[in-house]
Formats: sequence, structure tokens, C-alpha cells
Amino acid sequence: MDLYITAELLGFKNPIPCFATTRRHKDMVRGLNYASGSAGLRDETGTHMGANVNLNKQLLNHKATVKHIASVMGHKQSSNKHYLNKCLYSVGMGSNDYMNNYFQPKFYPTSTKYTPEQYATLLIKQYSRQIKTLYMYGARKVALVGLGQVGCAPYSISTGTNGSACVDKMNDAVQFFNEKLKSLVDQLNTNLTDAKFIYVNTYGMSGSSVDRTTTGLKVSDVNCCPVNEIGQCVPSAAPCKNRSEHMFWDLFHPTEMANLVTARRAYNSSNPSDTYPMNIAHLAKLRL
Repeated sequence: MDLYITAELLGFKNPIPCFATTRRHKDMVRGLNYASGSAGLRDETGTHMGANVNLNKQLLNHKATVKHIASVMGHKQSSNKHYLNKCLYSVGMGSNDYMNNYFQPKFYPTSTKYTPEQYATLLIKQYSRQIKTLYMYGARKVALVGLGQVGCAPYSISTGTNGSACVDKMNDAVQFFNEKLKSLVDQLNTNLTDAKFIYVNTYGMSGSSVDRTTTGLKVSDVNCCPVNEIGQCVPSAAPCKNRSEHMFWDLFHPTEMANLVTARRAYNSSNPSDTYPMNIAHLAKLRL
């Protein structure tokens, strides 16, 4: 689910700025994007591609932001708490822990040490601790974004599907994670009663689940732009002319049109299979 599109739906006129490049006080108090390419729940995830900012480090960055907000508010605890209670947190982590860890046995041993279900359990235990840390830093409205159909990404398909449309073993693996993540949402809502957590079912809104007739997304298995050796778009290279029909820019990342489909459903869907137990619009309006 795309953070920038969600921000637009919430009424933000400008994109949410990145933590790493933000220095202005007014930007910090309006919201920050802590995302980092290839990063995951696990510290080592994606590091074969270079340095990244894993979720544990992102939490430390957010801790610094909260400290800064407190200084802006004059260190008044009541003011700081009131401000943070209104903030919406969107956390979508885990895909790289599969694409750039578990299914990269050349670089990581996780697939030889754990079955897919064991690995999902391990990830969710760690995720639970990390989300509780986020809560400790003041988060009270949190959307936990489930994993999409990683087995339907062009990169995954290029590794072989054994006759299926997608790589079934990859999709099956992330579904273990998604099922446990939805259960975690119930646990968090039961135990942390002054907060509200929701689950966004990206899997059910992406990949083979997308209605090609209504969305116009006709090409799901081929990338739109020329890619380099790591499967990402070649800088300055011309993309495909029918980009609005493609689900993927490169071998991994969805196009803006694909992100629009997911973000809009997550924002205003009334179907509990899309967002549980409420949609993002409802979550944002809650008074806690």
C-alpha cells in the first residue's frame, strides 16, 4: 500500500517527507516517512544489496522524532500525548524478509533453518515486540499492512512457476505471515485498549485478485521499464507506453495505478476482508 497515495486520500497536499532528508520543524510535526529500500523486520534482511535502515533502526529514528516533537510542544506531556493520539501510523514490513531473505538461500540460511510456518511465527513474534515499542513511543492509531502476492511479482515468476500463474510456494509462505498478523491485530486491540490497530489485506487486493476489467490493469507478469542487474528500473530509460495497464514498474515494485487500487480500497472499503476491523478512513477519524 502506497504511503503517498494514502496521504493524498487523507487530505495532505504534499508528499510525506523522508526522515533522512527532513530538517524543518514544521515538516517533522506533519508526518514523516521512515521507509528504506530492501529493509525488513530482521536486521540482516536485504543487506546483500547494500546498507539499509531496518525496522529496529526506523523505530530509533521515530524515537528521535517524538523527542523533537516534545521539545516543540514545550515538553508538556499532555500536549505531546494529545498530538500523538491524532497521528496515523502505517506500517508495512515483511515482504523483504521473504524476497530478500528467506527466498535468497545464496545469501541467508533462514530457509534451511525454518519451515515457512516456523519462519512466519518467528517474524510475527519479532514484529509484535516492534509494534509494542512503537506503541510505547506514543502510537495509538496503527494500520498494519499485510503482505501482497510476492509469488506473482515478475522476478518471482522468472524463477519458474511449475505451470502455475505465480510461484505458489512463495504466496503460501506469506499467507502464513498474513494469518498470524491478523491474529496479532486482535491481540493488540485486546491488550492495548487505549489504541486501535487494523489489518490491511494487501494479498486479497493485489496480484491475481485484481479485477482486470474494472481496474484496467491487464499486464501482471511483465515489468514496464527496462531493468538492471538487480531487477530495478534503469535510470532515465523510457518506460512502456501503456504504463497504466501494468501492475509492476520493475521486477518487484507495483506501478502507481496498482498502488491506487490497493490504497483506495484500504481507505474506504466496507468489506471486512479488505480491512479489519475497520478501514483507514474510519481509523483516522477515531478519537482516542
